[in-house]
Amino acid sequence: MSDDSTLPSGGASISTRPIVEMRDIQKHFGNIIALAGVSFDVRPGECHCLLGDNGAGKSTFIKTMAGVHKPSVGTMVVDGKPVVFDSPRDAMNAGIATVYQDLAMIPLMSVTRNFWMGREPTKGRGIFKRFDHKHANAVTMESMKRMGINLREPDQAVGTLSGGERQTVAISRAVHFGAKVLILDEPTSALGVRQTSNVLATIDRVRKQGIGVVFITHNVRHAMAVGDRFTVLNRGKTLGTAARGEIKPEELQDLMAGGQEMANLEGSLGGTI
Repeated sequence: MSDDSTLPSGGASISTRPIVEMRDIQKHFGNIIALAGVSFDVRPGECHCLLGDNGAGKSTFIKTMAGVHKPSVGTMVVDGKPVVFDSPRDAMNAGIATVYQDLAMIPLMSVTRNFWMGREPTKGRGIFKRFDHKHANAVTMESMKRMGINLREPDQAVGTLSGGERQTVAISRAVHFGAKVLILDEPTSALGVRQTSNVLATIDRVRKQGIGVVFITHNVRHAMAVGDRFTVLNRGKTLGTAARGEIKPEELQDLMAGGQEMANLEGSLGGTI
């Protein structure tokens, strides 16, 4: 937590050792300081929400956690051991999976093909080796069912699914392939009310499986619906971390929007905002 923290210290009710810890992470791009000493951790079975407005540094931070960027300064610890990721593949092998907004899916391909993309199960040997449709379809259907989605058929094209259902496919895929920590990058940003509810329910199911969830969002209501802890990022710095019940939605929103700056501006304009 930074010295100028404005949130109360949270997490008292969560005593399990963190799966992932980011300690005083700084990231510089030339003379640009994108992250200026961010500390953050996620524990088994919790949803830790990282909130911040556009330009707060959320994308840079999660890409550093996911192995896309190396930190310029600071330490990353996974399961109690310091690590250095050279690529996103290293992060995935360590159990850190990221679901980005674009989802990296091919709309015209089936749900099953998207679910197994790059990790297709096979049967037979040599020239007779081929994709095991039966096994792949069965696992896909069961995985989706556990997340609350009943597909009409596994060969259904991903493009025919709703946005929330496509999010669930991506989340189910990450969970099936062994994610210990699931980073969700603004998963509800482009969804309607019903689809958002479905995705939040999926996050809750994932958390109950003992997986740590990092929920990146700028929507306080969505964070409050599923979050156990809340960290606010502003201009590359954390303003502190609070546990559920220690901070009100209005306070979180105020911090994200730069509450003191808005109050000063409102005062200078005679309270017209």
